[in-house]
Amino acid sequence: MTRRADYAVTRTPHAADLIGQEGSAQRIPTPALVLDLDLLERNLAYMAVHCEKYGLGLRPHAKTHKSANIARLQMEAGAVGICCAKLAEAEALAAKGIHKLFLTSPVVTPGSFARVAELTRHVEELIVTVDNQKTALELDQAAADAGVVVGAAVDLDVGLHRTGIAPGIGASALAHFIDGSANLHFRGLQAYAGHLMHVGAFEERKAKSLDAMHQLKEMRDSLAQEGIACEILTGGGTGTFNIDPEAGVLTDLQGGSYVFMDREYNEVPIANNAPIPFETALFVQNTVISNNVPGIATTDAGLKSFSTDADPPIIVSGAPDGASYFFFGDEQGGIALADKAQTIDLGAAIRCVVPHCDPTVNLYDWYHCVRGDVLVDIWPVDARGCSQ
Repeated sequence: MTRRADYAVTRTPHAADLIGQEGSAQRIPTPALVLDLDLLERNLAYMAVHCEKYGLGLRPHAKTHKSANIARLQMEAGAVGICCAKLAEAEALAAKGIHKLFLTSPVVTPGSFARVAELTRHVEELIVTVDNQKTALELDQAAADAGVVVGAAVDLDVGLHRTGIAPGIGASALAHFIDGSANLHFRGLQAYAGHLMHVGAFEERKAKSLDAMHQLKEMRDSLAQEGIACEILTGGGTGTFNIDPEAGVLTDLQGGSYVFMDREYNEVPIANNAPIPFETALFVQNTVISNNVPGIATTDAGLKSFSTDADPPIIVSGAPDGASYFFFGDEQGGIALADKAQTIDLGAAIRCVVPHCDPTVNLYDWYHCVRGDVLVDIWPVDARGCSQ
């Protein structure tokens, strides 16, 4: 048998030839990340109107979508900038033309400081968060060495204890150092209460989140008395988007998951007895590959296709009422049918709400963008794997 030596596999979307065809959304090769553009656009519009109503800027988080296309839509809808959790995310988005960036996590290594300085040269605005005097000193030196001025904000710990410096004397000293540096430009404060985003009881979440905003306010006022103005006061998230504006402290609202929603956020009450205003726009589509066992169907989307830090995915289409998804291994998922006499045809497309959108997105190379039953475009997940 003669073997060809020139066979190669390239990382291109397999469904490109389906774009524009009627019914093509059901024929996408799976497992696939599916994005409903109509619902995405409604979510973007709702948040834009919400922020305008309260006189807030919107600085949404790209750690959710890792997509220059979505970041661009957010900027077109009025966002004042885009948050990134990692420096590599910011670099990936900058390479695709997103030039107003806010780095929400500190960087601490010499190589990262040099990358910050270099990125500063190429974008309209880069702001990095700092929560330690040592970091500030080293960032200051790196900026001096590179001949640039780096924008910096003090990251306050308002209860999450993940990053940030506690409000008080230490935070004040850090702000004074940045403000007095010739190589750093003090921009303001970040206060993200991520530990509160999924608190199930609305009134408890509201009380604790408003307390976090009070801590931010006191720090702002203290710095003002010391002659330091905070141009930016940024924080909040999808779980507190309708709470934090009440405090009248933030200049801009962070939030990421509102663009997609997921099982976790869909189970968090936005307010007492109020409907959630954001719609689920992101799904993982999978295909039935075996149906030999009564009451069970097997799909091609297992542990490698969903985040596994939350409850299992929820089936929204393609299976009979009462069917539920369960993990069946690394490569396969299972569908438990409520009636063992039922079956699902081989090749049936099953669409699921993801457990947690951010880490699920990071498993995929492409968004398959649909409107109704038509695949209309395929977008890259530009910052997939950008974790440094």
